[in-house]
Amino acid sequence: MKLKQPVFIAGLLLLGMLSSGLSHGQPIGIPAAPLGTGPWVYDTAEQHRIRVSVVASSLSHPWAIDFLPDGAMLVTERPGRLRLIRDGVLDPQAISGVPVVRAEGNGGLQDVALHPDFTENRLIYLTYTKPMENGWGAPALARGQLDADTLSITSLEDLIVTQAYEGNSGLNARIAFGADGKLYMSSGGNIDNIAQEPMKLRGKVLRLEDDGSAPADNPFVNRGYRPEIYTLGHRNTLGLMLHPVTGELWQHENGPNGGDEINILVPGRNYGWPELSFGRRYSGPRITEHPTREGVESPLLVWLPAIAAAGMTTYTGENFPNWKGNLFVGSLRQGGIAGTGHLQRIVFNERNEELRRESMLTELRQRIREVRQGPDGLLYLLTDEDDGAVLRLEPWR
Repeated sequence: MKLKQPVFIAGLLLLGMLSSGLSHGQPIGIPAAPLGTGPWVYDTAEQHRIRVSVVASSLSHPWAIDFLPDGAMLVTERPGRLRLIRDGVLDPQAISGVPVVRAEGNGGLQDVALHPDFTENRLIYLTYTKPMENGWGAPALARGQLDADTLSITSLEDLIVTQAYEGNSGLNARIAFGADGKLYMSSGGNIDNIAQEPMKLRGKVLRLEDDGSAPADNPFVNRGYRPEIYTLGHRNTLGLMLHPVTGELWQHENGPNGGDEINILVPGRNYGWPELSFGRRYSGPRITEHPTREGVESPLLVWLPAIAAAGMTTYTGENFPNWKGNLFVGSLRQGGIAGTGHLQRIVFNERNEELRRESMLTELRQRIREVRQGPDGLLYLLTDEDDGAVLRLEPWR
């Protein structure tokens, strides 16, 4: 079944908001009070008594985290700033040399990753929404050299610029280095059938050399596809990671109205969007009557209702022994209801079969955009709010 035009979907969404998104004149959602200064102590199902504290606040829609070799933290802000947090203190000066971004809608400055040999080459990678003609935007990948002492990026260059689009759909891009040393980049594909088009980079996961070129052993080289493509058929990817134990590349993407999913990526495979989905259109009908088909990869895990999954990490540290091997995924909201963001913990067996899930930090009602394990073995979260924060989870005795 072919996906409807974005304008038509937007119209249906607006109609749905007008007709069913209001209750007696009030918008649907749960008002969230300001986060506050914390700390907070919570009990959880398997790792009892955890402490949640605010590392830094007053960030505008923070999007991604990476850690420098000395333990300092880099945080992107979607309006177009890269910030440094060292010894728990947010530097008031933003890092210069960041590319100009188109920050409308869900676009802006997004992911950040250090080159595996950062200590020697100082290379840093950023994904962002590049402003294009007529006000359009395109997910892009840039590389430069970071000098954390002078708070500057030099020699910045675009390595990949994907197809531009006039709206705000799918203007997200995650990056991760694989066990093979290659750079993997996702690009949102919620535009018509672009996720299935062989010569378009949107709705794909790309496999790149560290200079942005296509490796000669990529699965679609000389097959009538863009040579950078690694997998296709993805909607909007908001989580991409190298699994620290298996070495596999794990990805999750947002469905429409339901159908968020986690995939283990296999080179050259098709993951179905928009031809297959467990989700529904925003107006209610199913995307497809049957969500699976031979020849199309089925997800490892599906969320029904959707949680607007964002960020992802597998815990491998020693501070939370009962969480070892568990997957953590942020949630921006659940079931389309504002004010329901939280953190989810998922337990798998040794065959990657799901055993149970736990929703955590629901009391905070924050949109959790990112979750990462720090070099100290603690978990760090970003709240995607106007007054966003970096949160730290640690054991509490």
